[in-house]
Amino acid sequence: MKVLFIGKKDDFYCEKAKEFTLANFPDCNVVMCRRGDSVPEIFKDWAGDYIFNYLAQWVIPPGLLKRARIAAINFHPGPPEYPGIGCTNYAVYEKARKYGVTCHHMDSVIDSGKIIAVKRFDVFDSDSVFTITQRAYVFLLACYFEIISMIVSGAPLPQTNEAWTRRALKRSELEALCRVSLDMSPGEVLARIKSTTYPNMPGVWLDVDGRRYRLVEDDN
Repeated sequence: MKVLFIGKKDDFYCEKAKEFTLANFPDCNVVMCRRGDSVPEIFKDWAGDYIFNYLAQWVIPPGLLKRARIAAINFHPGPPEYPGIGCTNYAVYEKARKYGVTCHHMDSVIDSGKIIAVKRFDVFDSDSVFTITQRAYVFLLACYFEIISMIVSGAPLPQTNEAWTRRALKRSELEALCRVSLDMSPGEVLARIKSTTYPNMPGVWLDVDGRRYRLVEDDN
């Protein structure tokens, strides 16, 4: 079988997924990316059996998806309740008690294709965007190993009655969540800080007289 693996560059879990794919599919093209990278040339003419998209930062062109003869499969680090960008952020903001990851067929609309499998886990009061995200990455890799193992062994892909519950969240909506204003309640400001705080990410900001200030929660 001919496979195209599309993944996130410099990511530990993605490297493990890539290694597993290369070990099981000798005829495999690998493309790794960061957000903002140009779309690679191979997208223009690749054709084969499967596309596996694992945490990649690109929107995969519909023409490329159609050239996957058997399936184009995405591994999304959020459950069907949170498609799109900022899935963990919104789960924290909405005080979700469950989170998870989703494996699904890809189509021209982001995070809308038929769902293959979902793995869920509990969310605790002590959790943060970081801890939930890290747990999701572990579950996503386990899901990847499970689904790819089925394909390698010739087993049919599973089917589920799970369905997406909303349209995919956009980056502009996540950026709006990062904005606070002086007329917001203290509770709303703290909720936005908690739901957008992540290592090496900017977090929330406040615009005062045309100047932008970053806010952090005081642990004391």
